[in-house]
Amino acid sequence: SAAMRLLPLLCVVVAACASSAAVIKRADRNDRPVIGILAQEVFKPTSKRSSYIAASYIKYLESAGARVVPVMVNRSEEEYQQLFNSINGILFPGGGASLTTSGYARAAEIFYKLALEANSRGDYFPVWGTCLGMEKLMLMTSGKNLLSQTNTTALSLSLHTDGMSSRLFQDFPADLMTSLATEPLTENSHKWSILVQSFNKTEELTKFYKVLSVNTDGSNEFISTVEAYDYPVYATQWHPEKNAFEWRQPHYPHSPAAIKTTFYMANFFINEAKKNLHSFTSEEEERKALIYNYDSSYTGGSFEQVYYFA
Repeated sequence: SAAMRLLPLLCVVVAACASSAAVIKRADRNDRPVIGILAQEVFKPTSKRSSYIAASYIKYLESAGARVVPVMVNRSEEEYQQLFNSINGILFPGGGASLTTSGYARAAEIFYKLALEANSRGDYFPVWGTCLGMEKLMLMTSGKNLLSQTNTTALSLSLHTDGMSSRLFQDFPADLMTSLATEPLTENSHKWSILVQSFNKTEELTKFYKVLSVNTDGSNEFISTVEAYDYPVYATQWHPEKNAFEWRQPHYPHSPAAIKTTFYMANFFINEAKKNLHSFTSEEEERKALIYNYDSSYTGGSFEQVYYFA
């Protein structure tokens, strides 16, 4: 019948439409994201070990389907600009570097400025700050150091969150959000925090960031998770990477919900990076830049494994 003869033709048309839809989808989603992680100076540098990145940050991003490029300290602005144009997002990790005078601080300032400029012209480029990285973001956004000392150097806390109306937490399962609110799943290793009262009094911060969670050390209420209103900029004062990849401290949470937290946080950030279409100028240049060119060391110190750079 005519209907039967039309069927193969319909299948061809449907297949063609599906295939062009798939091409469109792939064209505006980058399923091979490469993320920069900012290195920072070691406390006692040697000729072969002047800066480092904790391996847990690298595993964290890799677990969600990204590759990692170390962003070295003390490089020229031109090198940073070229690297910015090659990667799909950047993570400012925790640590002990100076927020004002270190190579870490300078590189963060350059990448933050480039990211805001790029996002303003429609080039979607996500930025993540963890612990020290969050503190640096607060300093760069406000233009002043608003940190206060808190008693938060070694404890895990539940999150006091209004996160359901956020981009960051909106796809988290309801049971995980309940666990985050009721169980100590977020690891804190910081001496300094942005207190809620300092944040609320600072217009540059209240206009730029939506507060997703707060915590208390018993006497001070501090900001623990934020996302920018108009930019893909995110920060946590706590360490999502430690739950799955660090074991040095007894208070590190390793429960099923804690591990889920690590992966949902990583997955969110990598999905943001997939919206960025930057790429290296050649496959060889990309290969040379990747973390695979370096070996990690088992330290027995603060981190399980560390990548050191000369």
